[in-house]
Amino acid sequence: MTVTFKGIDHIQLAAPEDCEKEARRFYGEMIGLKEIPKPENLQGRGGCWFQFGSQEVHIGVQQAFVPATKAHPGLLVEGLEEFRSSLIEKGIEIKEDTPINGRCRFFVSDPFGNRIEFLEYN
Repeated sequence: MTVTFKGIDHIQLAAPEDCEKEARRFYGEMIGLKEIPKPENLQGRGGCWFQFGSQEVHIGVQQAFVPATKAHPGLLVEGLEEFRSSLIEKGIEIKEDTPINGRCRFFVSDPFGNRIEFLEYN
């Protein structure tokens, strides 16, 4: 059998019950991701979905939720410095990190404590 991996369709981040309002504010209003409809057959599970480029971020409800403080997605952006400034203006705490392999980057935590990296190639 031969398989060809083509990319990442989506990433899922866990969140506590009743997270939707905070998730929409953070990922939609503050970060600027576009909310997309969650399939009807999954809507009863809670959570919400967002899109960036051709990929998706799924915020899923997890019982006994514990935030991902080390594991994280790395979202590739253009205009990292302007984006950083806009997040600071919105009151989001930036956690700086050193550039690696030609990538400038920083981290934030979502309202649930999940770690998120934003990076841009130099």
